[in-house]
Amino acid sequence: MPQSKGILSRVYTALILLFLYAPLLVMVLFSFNSGHSTAVFEGFTLHWYQELARNLDAQKVLKNTMLLAFAAAVVSVVLGTLAATGIDRVRRKWAKGLLLSVTNLPLMNPEIVTGVSMMLLFVFAQQLLNRFFGLEVRTLLGFGSLLAAHITFCLPYVILSVLPKLRQTDPHLAEAAQDLGCSPVLAFFKVVLPSISTGVFSAFLMAFTISLDDFVVSNFTSGSEFQTLPLYIYAMTKRKVRPDMYSLSSLVFFAIFALLILSNVLQARAEKRAAKQK
Repeated sequence: MPQSKGILSRVYTALILLFLYAPLLVMVLFSFNSGHSTAVFEGFTLHWYQELARNLDAQKVLKNTMLLAFAAAVVSVVLGTLAATGIDRVRRKWAKGLLLSVTNLPLMNPEIVTGVSMMLLFVFAQQLLNRFFGLEVRTLLGFGSLLAAHITFCLPYVILSVLPKLRQTDPHLAEAAQDLGCSPVLAFFKVVLPSISTGVFSAFLMAFTISLDDFVVSNFTSGSEFQTLPLYIYAMTKRKVRPDMYSLSSLVFFAIFALLILSNVLQARAEKRAAKQK
């Protein structure tokens, strides 16, 4: 009986992994397909990767997407870490619960509601600048609006990633550093930040990947001058998706996969150091 349960658990795990990764494996496989078909693998080739290297529009869109994701992740991590530190230091339970509820609200809010509300905010700000300040602003939708929108929905994920690490950190360490002459800011950077560095790095990766693949909010706040990869591929689906997009998506997948492996390795090393110190 225990042996049969072990076999069933392995089969169940294998089916879940197959369900999760089969689409990605098919995409990677057909990025090497010598033909245009997505149903028949006609042969192995690197032609579509070569086409991707010559596709200047795709390269521009990829640079835009990486720049936006990196900027959104950096700003979100800085603001989210500061916010998590402030929430962690709140002693009243009702106040901390209220802050966490307000922080988690964007996670529960549908993306289409967030996208529409952000678009209306920027349109309202544009009209305000034009009417009351005499400026002739054509549109506020572009890189700035995208960055503000991405920071908005990345912040809650950063706070939720950093808070557990702050709770695991001994609060007396910062107090001891201040007793030894450090200012509160210096104590944070010398003592607290190194102890929560794995959580901060995980938050950065999460914010980066969430910003990288966002479509709904970006669709409402991008305007026409700045385009991201999800918007570019969506516009292509109205006609025909070129196989070089499979190559581009495969490269993005492997890059994110490598970052996740790096994150796990760094976290494992940090846990080993913490165990040795104990």
